[in-house]
Amino acid sequence: MDAALWSATKARLEARGLWGAGASLSLRVAGDETMWLGDEHDAAPRLLRLAEAAEASIHRAVYAARADVGAVAVGGGKFGRVLAAFGGRMPVLFDEQARHLGIMGEASAAPADLAAALRRGANAMLVAGLPVVLGMTAKRLALNAELFEKCVTAYVLARAAGGPIHAPAWWARAIAGRRLRRDERRAAERFAQGLPPQDNDRY
Repeated sequence: MDAALWSATKARLEARGLWGAGASLSLRVAGDETMWLGDEHDAAPRLLRLAEAAEASIHRAVYAARADVGAVAVGGGKFGRVLAAFGGRMPVLFDEQARHLGIMGEASAAPADLAAALRRGANAMLVAGLPVVLGMTAKRLALNAELFEKCVTAYVLARAAGGPIHAPAWWARAIAGRRLRRDERRAAERFAQGLPPQDNDRY
């Protein structure tokens, strides 16, 4: 993880409408208790120690709670930002969502409440009204941010129109969840060894 990768990831989020007011992005440095961090006003990131990044409480809280996470994005797209008006939590609608985002925890009012939302390995949640999306790598983060916005768009539109909400079969959710937890264990093991996780493009 480096400054160039941060800039490329930010550019990807911007290009897909996933970067706006209140947005921030961090990339964890494997083998070192630091992260590259920047917000909506930054053209380039700053390298900060995780324990000392007081201005990045959400990012710091995520890394403290989840040893598998290598990247965090705060902000989201326009539909993710209105999820709070629909209860702040989206059910699992698609098997791909179960595979990569997991089961969303309850919305958190502050970073101090994040541990409960992250307990089941979820990679998306609302904190203080803003979507927070996680990834094991920068690439996975970008894919997860795009996936979250796609899923939440379908959910918000269905809820607003009073349409039916359907979930995948329980067995599909269970299999996807096991695969997600396996990937998260492997990522945590890599970070513990001082190595970045490997990207996994397979379902």
